[in-house]
Amino acid sequence: MITLKFKTNINCSNCLKSVGPFLNEISGISWSVDTTVSDKILKVEGENPDKNKIILAVEDAGFDIEALKNV
Repeated sequence: MITLKFKTNINCSNCLKSVGPFLNEISGISWSVDTTVSDKILKVEGENPDKNKIILAVEDAGFDIEALKNV
């Protein structure tokens, strides 16, 4: 399982509802954003998640996203 992390401006439950359909279209991943912390990190897990598809999906939903160095 590979985990990718991204800094976003997804900051509330309505934002999650807005971005959800875009991220849910990407097969083979699960995702979450902890909106209770100030960094608003999007965490994506999957066998082989495509960083570019994730970035495009979040941008298409109208949000900012920046890939973080993943451990």
